[in-house]
Amino acid sequence: MTTEAKVPDDTFHVFDTTLRDGAQREGINLTVADKLTIARHLDDFGVGFIEGGWPGANPRDTEFFARARQEIDFRHAQLVAFGATRRAGGKAAEDPQVQALLESGAPVVTLVAKSHDRHVELALRTTLEENLEMVRDTVAHLREQGRRVFVDCEHFFDGYRANAEYAKSVVRAAHEAGADVVVLCDTNGGMLPAQVQAVVSTVIADTGARIGIHAQDDTGCAVANTLAAVDAGATHVQCTANGYGERVGNSNLFPVVAALELKYGRTVLPEGALAEMTRISHAIAEVVNLTPSTHQPYVGVSAFAHKAGLHASAIKVDPDLYQHIDPERVGNTMRMLVSDMAGRASIELKGKELGIDLGGDRALVGRVVERVKERELKGYTYEAADASFELLLRAEVEGRPRRYFRVESWRAIVEDRPDGTHANEATVKLWAKGERIVATAEGNGPVNALDRALRVGLERIYPQLAKLELIDYKVRILEGRTGTESTTRVLITTGDGSGDWATVGVAENVIAASWQALEDAYTYGLLRAGIEPTD
Repeated sequence: MTTEAKVPDDTFHVFDTTLRDGAQREGINLTVADKLTIARHLDDFGVGFIEGGWPGANPRDTEFFARARQEIDFRHAQLVAFGATRRAGGKAAEDPQVQALLESGAPVVTLVAKSHDRHVELALRTTLEENLEMVRDTVAHLREQGRRVFVDCEHFFDGYRANAEYAKSVVRAAHEAGADVVVLCDTNGGMLPAQVQAVVSTVIADTGARIGIHAQDDTGCAVANTLAAVDAGATHVQCTANGYGERVGNSNLFPVVAALELKYGRTVLPEGALAEMTRISHAIAEVVNLTPSTHQPYVGVSAFAHKAGLHASAIKVDPDLYQHIDPERVGNTMRMLVSDMAGRASIELKGKELGIDLGGDRALVGRVVERVKERELKGYTYEAADASFELLLRAEVEGRPRRYFRVESWRAIVEDRPDGTHANEATVKLWAKGERIVATAEGNGPVNALDRALRVGLERIYPQLAKLELIDYKVRILEGRTGTESTTRVLITTGDGSGDWATVGVAENVIAASWQALEDAYTYGLLRAGIEPTD
């Protein structure tokens, strides 16, 4: 395997630090296998550089570099090792941590250097001049060993505010010693776009160095700050997938790249890679075991979701009227949300999205609109339950509800035992394909028991249901008259291995609401499986 550079255009760098800086997010704990998987995804996406971690600082990162050299054939990215300048009073050639950077085998090294005078004196406990010598010596040594070197100027913007001349002297020292890029880091994340643009412009003019930007998101401006730096002349952007990072996170790779490609007209990815962005974003979220952000720009499932009837009417004429780009360009899709705000256009577009031809039937569409508004007034929500809406829509189009089974009765029992444990048992009585079925099951709760009883009763007749799995269960108490008499809404997400869907139930009784959502979930699962209804 190889870590050789395969990026033909070096004029602009997309540098990803998910595996190092992104991994510092609270709740993320990556194994070596996780890091290898994410590295493959990032290489598929086409970033130019992947910062893999700090070899020598911990066994996991050291193992990652060793395995990455053997197991990954990088097609687009160069692997980057991260570390610090040599210690004060020593020599880079004799520093064990610098040696570990070389032993990682990475063709590129990023060095973190202090650029804030107070950090030099209080954290490093050395002189300002010795700090400059640490930068010069370490960069020069790594260059002599054939490594490409980037230097991250930690706390640069705060340091610039405190002592601009010294901060710029660190940039000059790195540049003159042979660093290819000097990265200005907003380590505390407190900068605003106009401030970043002004500082970056001045530093480029005063030092002649090639400048990069590393922005934290503590003011909610990391992406904007990154693009402001690009406007000022920076040609190297450091980001993390989905904005993962310490505290509130880092500049988000995906909106930065999308802005560069779609708004700036700058090609920074291989041909066709931008269309993989949504898939890559969600795949990395799965690896780090965090739910993908539904409202993330460009790649969130809600990024191109439209709810208001006015929007839907305009989109029906021209989707570009309420969308800043075609979602397919970033691998996403437009979605129509159905709610009590829906008008005729929303229903027609949603029907088209679901593959249901409403045939321009104004009376039919009008009935669906009124039906949705009537049910949402009772507490149903269809924007979060597409499967239940599709069943409602098909019932109106076909003239009757789609039924694969008929419920005679159901019951759920919770038994409080003397030893403090609980037993949950459910019984369902059903009719399916002319056969009466009585099924009983136990579960870890009454809803789980009902789910199992329904499955036990129907799987013999509909073996396709064996694939179904209850993925998520949410309960919300809606406004009601008093306490326990309030209306309850239940949302259930079900999957079959190839996709998932959401259904909704509403009742004054949480178990009854759950049963409604379960009944819809199983009905929709059979619809997805292509089974024809029997009733």
